Amino acid sequence: MCETCGCDTGGARLTTLPAPDHGHGHGLGHGHGHGRTVPLGQKVLALNDDLAARNRAWLAERGVLALNVMSSPGSGKTTLLERTVADLGAGHPISVIEGDQETLLDARRLAAAGARTVQVNTGAGCHLDATMVAEALTALAPPDGSTVFIENVGNLVCPALFDLGERARVVLMSVTEGADKPLKYPHMFRGADVLLLNKVDLLPHVDFDMDACRDAARRLCPGLEVLPVSATRGDGLPAWYDWLAAA
Repeated sequence: MCETCGCDTGGARLTTLPAPDHGHGHGLGHGHGHGRTVPLGQKVLALNDDLAARNRAWLAERGVLALNVMSSPGSGKTTLLERTVADLGAGHPISVIEGDQETLLDARRLAAAGARTVQVNTGAGCHLDATMVAEALTALAPPDGSTVFIENVGNLVCPALFDLGERARVVLMSVTEGADKPLKYPHMFRGADVLLLNKVDLLPHVDFDMDACRDAARRLCPGLEVLPVSATRGDGLPAWYDWLAAA
């Protein structure tokens, strides 16, 4: 039982999915094209920060950039990562740890896009924790010098509270959610390293004040980089890719 939010993290499951071009190595599917599902034991969450530090050291030793991608459900995390993998994956190895309560739907999308992917199903849990990420990294075995996106469970509350060992936190929100989101969920936005405002192609059809949202986020996190993007149409993605290159 999660001591912070009360959600049940004891039934988490991990499944590896090989990307189409990577089924031959790194322990993902062993070349057979099948997922491998193993149980994740419940850990004492009081040790989360200690294990996150170990994750961070493990990643740093291998030169792996790990990014914790967080948002509310439906903001477009998976679509953004699909596009990112398709645009950048040929020149740089990209892997994904995909967090959802149930299903392999998003993991299959990302694997089809070319990312080596591990699915973590949290069951009744509402967030990933450092234990789950440690298990996923072991199964994923990302190449040295590569990038790992950790797509957290869709939730603007609990994921912000759990250090996973990531280098940086990417917060995504869509223009359909309302410009007051940073004020309602301050902890999430206060800890962000970059804020992506997604679905800007819908701006003509929704009531969204871009300046008000940007100002609210920067009151919580002064100097926060805010990038308007459309993961479907491609608006603003070069700026996102420049941010990744700098990271």
